[in-house]
Amino acid sequence: MTAQIPTWLKEMVGRNKAALRTHAAQKAQHGLDVSALHTVCVEAQCPNRGECLNCGDATFMILGGICTRGCKFCAVTKQKPLPPDESEAQKIAQTVCEWGIRYVVLTSPTRDDLPDGGAGHFARVMKQITAQNPGVLCEPLVPDFRGRTQDLEVVLSAHPAVLAHNIETVPQLYSGVRIGADYHRSLDLLAHSKKVAPTVLTKSGLMLGLGETPAQVKQTLQDLRNVGVDLVTIGQYLAPSRRHHEVLRYAEPAEYERWTQTAAELGFLASACGPLVRSSYRAGALYRQAVLQRKLAAK
Repeated sequence: MTAQIPTWLKEMVGRNKAALRTHAAQKAQHGLDVSALHTVCVEAQCPNRGECLNCGDATFMILGGICTRGCKFCAVTKQKPLPPDESEAQKIAQTVCEWGIRYVVLTSPTRDDLPDGGAGHFARVMKQITAQNPGVLCEPLVPDFRGRTQDLEVVLSAHPAVLAHNIETVPQLYSGVRIGADYHRSLDLLAHSKKVAPTVLTKSGLMLGLGETPAQVKQTLQDLRNVGVDLVTIGQYLAPSRRHHEVLRYAEPAEYERWTQTAAELGFLASACGPLVRSSYRAGALYRQAVLQRKLAAK
């Protein structure tokens, strides 16, 4: 049975929607519209869109807004994708410059239709950003590339600050939630990133409310640590529509505090856990926290 949305969560979402009406948020959205750029903020119906646009943050979605897979939790359109936009790298680099962004998150729909899964495009966009904006850091949030490590290595060749790939949920729910994905393939991708580029931080995220148990979540976190993942995000699943997987439970705020403590105990350098946390939420701040923690640990 679908769980009822608690009042406190409705109020949180409402405050973020109100933030979309501010001048700063509307200016940011206008800039994206003029450049014909996609953001995961819009395509995935992120509940933090108002807050992030209001402070000048955005996660760019490259390779279009159409996905080749049919995950039951995701709002991104599922159709036949268009070819990659060859001007996208330049447009994003220019937008980064105009906004004065210092930390850029790039994600994409899964593009199983492309021979390299879009890896080359990821690398081109990152290289263009850093060429035009020296000192800017990039965090690619990549698909699983169907396990092709050579494609992952193309992304890593562009020297990201963080390599992110979301595990999304516990392995027991994959067959009904993550169509076309494989839990161990995702773990292997994260492990290979750490093997090939050990100085690049790795990051993953998962959702609560799909039917997982606390023990399963803790084991998933342990699995991520076992392959060297440094950063983790945990947030509440919110169904984009009635056609998507139903929300079976809403975790209370105190539960996220416990997961923050658990993440620290397991050895993650930094974590972001909260009802409206998404994988790219305050990504730059989380990165800086991890870097500081790594320096302290090295002393």
